[in-house]
Amino acid sequence: MSKYDFDFFVIGAGSGGVRAARMAATFGARVAVAEDRYFGGTCVNVGCIPKKLFVYASKISEELAIAPGYGWTVPPGSFDWPTLVRHKDAEIARLNGVYERLLKGAGCEVLNGRATLVDPHTVEVAGRRVSAGHILVATGGWPTVPDIPGREHIMTSNEIFHLPALPRRMVVVGGGYIAVEFAGILQGLGCAVTQLYRGELFLRGFDLEIRQFLAEQMRHKGVDLRFDTDVARIERHGDALRLTLKDSSTLDCDGVLYATGRHPNSANLGLEACGVALDKAGAVVVDGEYRTNVPSIYAVGDVTNRVNLTPVALAEGMALARRLFAGKSYQVDYDYIPTAVFSQPPIGTVGLSEEQAQQQYGAIDVFTSSFTPLRFTISPVKEKAFMKLIVDKASQRVVGLHLCGEDAGEITQGFAVAMRAGATKQIFDTTIGIHPTAAEEFVTMREPVRST
Repeated sequence: MSKYDFDFFVIGAGSGGVRAARMAATFGARVAVAEDRYFGGTCVNVGCIPKKLFVYASKISEELAIAPGYGWTVPPGSFDWPTLVRHKDAEIARLNGVYERLLKGAGCEVLNGRATLVDPHTVEVAGRRVSAGHILVATGGWPTVPDIPGREHIMTSNEIFHLPALPRRMVVVGGGYIAVEFAGILQGLGCAVTQLYRGELFLRGFDLEIRQFLAEQMRHKGVDLRFDTDVARIERHGDALRLTLKDSSTLDCDGVLYATGRHPNSANLGLEACGVALDKAGAVVVDGEYRTNVPSIYAVGDVTNRVNLTPVALAEGMALARRLFAGKSYQVDYDYIPTAVFSQPPIGTVGLSEEQAQQQYGAIDVFTSSFTPLRFTISPVKEKAFMKLIVDKASQRVVGLHLCGEDAGEITQGFAVAMRAGATKQIFDTTIGIHPTAAEEFVTMREPVRST
């Protein structure tokens, strides 16, 4: 009989933690999970799921605008923010229950409360101390807010899902995917939106042409994009907020959303006391098998600040459980991870940007296509799409695929399978397209627009 109360103790019931716990229990381990906030973590509660629901809500205004081109006469509509929030809350509550039932149904013991490490094999939750052979830290990330005068007026992606009313004029500060997504959401829901970013162009790390194209489309839709701009202070000014920018100009609004990054949620867990190594950003340092420098303690997901995506955390949690409790060595492959940004229009990407591919391979061919999707050809609303393939000249393998346009996430998922399998440009060229679709553009690009 084990000398520990549990074989596996998981701190955090988000995507990675729940997957690891369930898999471990399925393999026969005695598992406990501690959660002090909500089941499902960031993704379910204040991330992927509610954000995508809000994206759907915001796009209805565009559907109504397109309708006359297709012969529909639509009476003037109105949007009710509290109704959207109420329906979203009901769906999130349902998912919270699903996650808790999945854990308990697998045989995991669920502890409600904040868990802290006492030593490498002991955890304390709500005054109760338990021991475990292996401990997993899967506490995710938390929004970062800069320390500027007036920061008390700032909301983050944690709070915006629960506002009692939707502000009429919104400023979104940040240049990552969360900022870009909320700028589109708020604009679609009827807000006057200004997005500020201190850099010269948002979505750093994505393909440059895709970033430029999205900026054009967002401006076309009415978002006021201002780059090379930052906030110096925020003050209450009557019923509004006044932002003083670093160039001394001012901007008035009714709400300020900061989406300026997230940091690992590693504070006050007892990690330092146990000797667990953290990097300068507070991320838990792990090796290729998710082990920290303390042999009994592991970490997966956003708390490690490596590839901060929900499906990656799920894969890491599964890999760890298999290795520890099923004796199966399984490595998560981080190459060709497909990613979507649910901007408006959305971005889908897998593989290398043109800049990365040129640096890695040197000689590449670049294929692009920009066009008006069929849906918008007889619509009073106009929107363009942009697609791009990057090919390694030596092997003819497609090493980068990028698009900005409708259904980008759905399209990219399928092409990601082909690219992980090593598909060459010839395979793309000899694949029959589905007509009429936007996705067929990827198999009809014949001549490169440039080569290096």
